[in-house]
Amino acid sequence: NYSEEFTDYGSSANQINMLNLEFLHNKGFTAENIDIAIMDAGFKNVNIMSSFSRMRDRGAIKYTFDFVLRDQNIYNYQGNSHGTKVLSTLAGYIENQFIGSAPDASFYLFRTEDVSSESPVEESYWVEAIELADSLGVDITNTSLGYKSYDNSNYSHLNTDLDGYTTFITKASNIAFSKGILLVNSAGNSSSSGVIAPADSPNVVSVGAVDENGDYAPFSSQGSNIQPSLKPDLVAQGFQSKVINTNDEIVSSNGTSFSSPILAGGIACLVQAFPRIPSSDIIQIIKESSSKFTSPDYFMGNGIPNFSQAYE
Repeated sequence: NYSEEFTDYGSSANQINMLNLEFLHNKGFTAENIDIAIMDAGFKNVNIMSSFSRMRDRGAIKYTFDFVLRDQNIYNYQGNSHGTKVLSTLAGYIENQFIGSAPDASFYLFRTEDVSSESPVEESYWVEAIELADSLGVDITNTSLGYKSYDNSNYSHLNTDLDGYTTFITKASNIAFSKGILLVNSAGNSSSSGVIAPADSPNVVSVGAVDENGDYAPFSSQGSNIQPSLKPDLVAQGFQSKVINTNDEIVSSNGTSFSSPILAGGIACLVQAFPRIPSSDIIQIIKESSSKFTSPDYFMGNGIPNFSQAYE
């Protein structure tokens, strides 16, 4: 009954249709029974916003934990709403106005980012979260965060550290992938300064940003020959992306923080359609469906996926 319930994508239509993701939705693949963990900086008002009432009513928030405050009630922290906006691109719903890319997925919400400072301990929080996600049987993770420079520059990563294997968080990502988790990560908003960890991992789907016309967004982090695989892997709309803020208002926001979950939702829908295909094959199929697969580059990677082609 999906087509009867969701009759209009509203303001979210472009970022969904750019990926030809409505094709999967109309076939009933809406990420049902797919578990997605989100590692982020704060999920303010997710427990009370009307645009998440559909998600809450179906019991789709399976578990929460704040690794910074060591508190299972993630909503006690009200200092940041970045995760709220990220989650909205996946599961937000305002009738005839907005639909997320994975509207029927289940979610695990983890706060791993301490916005008051930039410190290596945040990588450790993330590693704790991915270990917990693994123990809970999560299928896919979205991380709209990443690391390179710290407040104490002695801890900052060198460009050569972003080689897909060296940083603490990237090592953990590679282990998580070996356990069967499909990891999606924003490439970063650092333009020519390069991708952030763990987006440098060959086992992480690193997502860059394009505008509504499918053109490269100048802030989107570019890959380089430092990485063992071409980065970014893929792109989705990250310039003027439609998200929902803490006041249940649809607004435009810029960043690979939003192109990443938009695409992660599409991947979740394809995984629902083909649950027995290994993650590595799913990723490869999506790449082969993408707009620049035959001529990839460091700006847009393999380009914009076409989920209709990937399904076929």
